[in-house]
Amino acid sequence: MKDLKNTGFTDRLAAQQDAKKALLARFKPKAAAPDPEFDKLAEKRAAEKEALRQEHEMAKAERRREKAEKEAARLDAEREAQEAIDAEKRAARKERKQLTKEEQKARRDARYAARKARR
Repeated sequence: MKDLKNTGFTDRLAAQQDAKKALLARFKPKAAAPDPEFDKLAEKRAAEKEALRQEHEMAKAERRREKAEKEAARLDAEREAQEAIDAEKRAARKERKQLTKEEQKARRDARYAARKARR
């Protein structure tokens, strides 16, 4: 075989190694250039996260408010029921006292009438 390009064995080995390096270089990952929008993306995500947190906080506050309203309504209903019971008891007590006063007056009148009758 005749050397057409006048290349020696070492030249061919070097060319082979260079070709192999070039082939392998194609498969190596390239250095990633930083995305210019990366900071904006991080800010956007932080804003979305904050908005979501505030939404959850608002929902939680709404649930607490509804629970407090229900509790207040329940307490009002209990208080009104207790007031009705107390009013009923007062009315019954007044009625008993009134009967007692009437009975006392009837007894007194009977004694007075008996005294008058004795004279």
